[in-house]
Amino acid sequence: RYILELKNVCKTFTKSDFKLDNVSFSVPYGVIMGLVGKNGSGKTTTIKSILDIINIDKGGEIKLFEGERVDEIGLKNNIGVVFDSSCFSKSLTPKQISNIMAGIYQKWDRSKYVEFLNKFDLPINQRVGTFSKGMLMKFSLSVALSHSPKLLILDEVTSGLDPVARDDVLETLMDFIQDEKHSIIFSTHITSDLEKIADYITLMHQGKILLSISKERLLSDFAILRCKKSEFFKMDNKNFWAYLEKEYQVNVLVSNVEYLKSQYNTMVFDRVSIEELLTILIKGESYERNFS
Repeated sequence: RYILELKNVCKTFTKSDFKLDNVSFSVPYGVIMGLVGKNGSGKTTTIKSILDIINIDKGGEIKLFEGERVDEIGLKNNIGVVFDSSCFSKSLTPKQISNIMAGIYQKWDRSKYVEFLNKFDLPINQRVGTFSKGMLMKFSLSVALSHSPKLLILDEVTSGLDPVARDDVLETLMDFIQDEKHSIIFSTHITSDLEKIADYITLMHQGKILLSISKERLLSDFAILRCKKSEFFKMDNKNFWAYLEKEYQVNVLVSNVEYLKSQYNTMVFDRVSIEELLTILIKGESYERNFS
């Protein structure tokens, strides 16, 4: 069961060379999907397409909640969104904003809202214009979680937070998906956050999906092989996905790790980090492989 499915989603812009190019991935219920890539890779454009803020080109399909037949208001009630900049009036207080949200969302929960404000140490009667960037992020998340959404879409929500506050936010996100009826799309460039909480990783580059894979499979089936250049060019590349040449060695993203270890038992195989995965796939040379 998928809470969200994108199939062959394209978006061209008349005044730009950038485009979304056949973006396809699925988000199951009860998971956190990490959407990663460099600035300008298409993450925010993909999110805006899901939210129907921009119209996608004909031929693509975006399906929410297994195609459940609800009107646009019903869909928006089931989605919580936090962008990397606040959309709230600086002159309002959290208490005043609560009154506004109660008139917008059918399931607005004032008591839950106050719980989140207290958890994140946010003052209810102070104007949000006086909040720091970190406070604004925590406030936006409190609003997004207080109308009982099924799907939470977050764009760089941890970028302005100190380590303690970031931990509080990540813990809150983990709590949100525990009943397996909710899911999160979490766009970020802080790969350490994804190492902690993501169940799936979708990597974007230049408007395309380079891979979409479960973190469990990535960590169990893949590794980084480090070898000398002279060794690399003599090896069978059947299980190679991409490689990046350094001055004295070659770093290779490989699958079928146990088999390769038996064949090349003197070489170094390191655990794949999301940061190095990004670097090798974007900066390195790729082989034609299929991650699905």
